[in-house]
Amino acid sequence: MKISYHQQIVGDVEVFYREAGPKDGQVILLLHGFPSSSHMFRDLIPKLAEQYRVIAPDLPGFGHTITPPRSQFNFTFNSLFQVIEGFTEALGLKQYVLYVFDYGAPVGYRLAVAHPERVQAIISQNGNAYTEGFSDAWGSWETYWHSPTPENREACRNSLTPETIRNFQYLHGADASLVSPDGYSLDIAFMSRPEAEEIQLDLILDYRTNVDIYPYFQAYFRKYQPKLLAVWGKNDPAFLAAGAEAYKRDIPSAEVHLLDTGHFALETHAKEINELIQQFLKKC
Repeated sequence: MKISYHQQIVGDVEVFYREAGPKDGQVILLLHGFPSSSHMFRDLIPKLAEQYRVIAPDLPGFGHTITPPRSQFNFTFNSLFQVIEGFTEALGLKQYVLYVFDYGAPVGYRLAVAHPERVQAIISQNGNAYTEGFSDAWGSWETYWHSPTPENREACRNSLTPETIRNFQYLHGADASLVSPDGYSLDIAFMSRPEAEEIQLDLILDYRTNVDIYPYFQAYFRKYQPKLLAVWGKNDPAFLAAGAEAYKRDIPSAEVHLLDTGHFALETHAKEINELIQQFLKKC
């Protein structure tokens, strides 16, 4: 299955995206997380594209998407949502299945709240919408949220180091022999670009707005009862398995599957996740 690579202008942003699958197929919109890009879906896209039209953009501030300088673009989650909303409209995506991971979850859930009629189903892979999903690893970030001093901002910079990306984000809780170095090496390279760290620190501070609107996401779940599959690396050091189970509180029909791996579950379990998605979407 061939994957094609494109750019779509949305305002002042040039969104890079990967696409594969039949043009008339049901759309699956894949939204990546921190500190990655659509590259994280490299093993999943060919599997899903055998049946579905798969579209995976890079969020502003990540991957190959080009944004104005930080002084001219407000790096917030609402800005990320607005760009992705404009992206879906530019591509004429009237309906889609949302696959959300990590940072992709608050972006995707903003999209769902704004356009519930467009969302056919949701797949959340280690993507929080409940505070039960937070581990103690969020301590320095939460301190920064409540007291955004220069000192607390610097304390969060450790989250961006090559060692943290490799060992905490990718390898913790996973079978390291199954984790390709390609993913974390690319993320580390992207993080070394000019302004990249400051952009990420801006987003770390703004992450507090996601927690503030969790009740809106949860109200959407209760009202619309979207078909939802939560598939989770249960050894994730930051997004606890309780965050997956919490979806059942508002969507009793939600399916929850916990996999014996870490945060980047696709690095080790792309085959298993694909099979769960295929089974889930057949019932939607």
